[in-house]
Amino acid sequence: MTNTIYERVASVIPAAEWALFEPYVNAINALKRERNAVILAHNYQTPEIFHGVADIVGDSLHLARAARRAEADVILVCGVYFMGETAKLLNPERTVLVPDKKAGCSLAESITAADVRALRERYPGVPVVAYVNTTAAVKAESDICCTSSNAVRIVESLGVPRVIVLPDEFLAAYVAANTSVEIISWKGRCEVHERFRGIDVERLREDDDGLVVIAHPECPPDVIEASDFAGSTSQMVEFVRAHQDRRVVLLTECSMSDNVVAEFPNVEFVRPCNLCPHMKRNTLPKILRSLQTMQEEVFVESSVRVRAVRAIDAMLAM
Repeated sequence: MTNTIYERVASVIPAAEWALFEPYVNAINALKRERNAVILAHNYQTPEIFHGVADIVGDSLHLARAARRAEADVILVCGVYFMGETAKLLNPERTVLVPDKKAGCSLAESITAADVRALRERYPGVPVVAYVNTTAAVKAESDICCTSSNAVRIVESLGVPRVIVLPDEFLAAYVAANTSVEIISWKGRCEVHERFRGIDVERLREDDDGLVVIAHPECPPDVIEASDFAGSTSQMVEFVRAHQDRRVVLLTECSMSDNVVAEFPNVEFVRPCNLCPHMKRNTLPKILRSLQTMQEEVFVESSVRVRAVRAIDAMLAM
């Protein structure tokens, strides 16, 4: 089994390094069966997690949907903490684990529930759309959630002239550029995507005029404007699949390219990229320990859950 897995990651993981990962991969996959556990992994997880032990992989929207459909007794979420919270919101009776509770998110930490209440006071009657990259407490203060893949559609579905989109100001700018709805934003940013610059795209094109540039909507507006396509991580994959360009750069977290190269061996994925220090807190040893000890369990207060799950359900119903 592990030989088949390694064939998928051989181009990004040296054989000597895989020899260190392999015992953990075997142990985790065996323990999953014993625990009746399922592992959900975000696209930004490292290849040995993404290809080696994950049962379901994808962007935030896909993982949210998968969490609801999960039939396992235990759900282990490899991503950042708010993703574990989302899984728990949708599966209150199941055990939800994360490998490391310190795997936070600069974006989720940029806004609090009190901030959302203050926005509502400032803009009475204006609906609040919360990016899934928020805490359960913030979701609970919102009307509906969105992801980068459905944000425009969610905003337009509300049928109102003004909408608050939080917390990512660049995602809000992307939505504003693609709809006639007036967007009120928050000053939150993703520390991975905010570091890309439009001048970086120009320099990449100077070196290779055939390069196809794909950006995440959390990137600054000048980056998106200079790119060939902007979309969520799942939409990035679909774009690559549809076009099969020879050379592509994904302006997002580094592991994204490492993970999709297995599906598109004829596409050369050009770096630069930026690492997320929070996503990288998840490791195979931590995953194994979590399944062995059933520790790092995620809990959400019932009073918060009832309101937060309403906002998620509104999104998933779209």
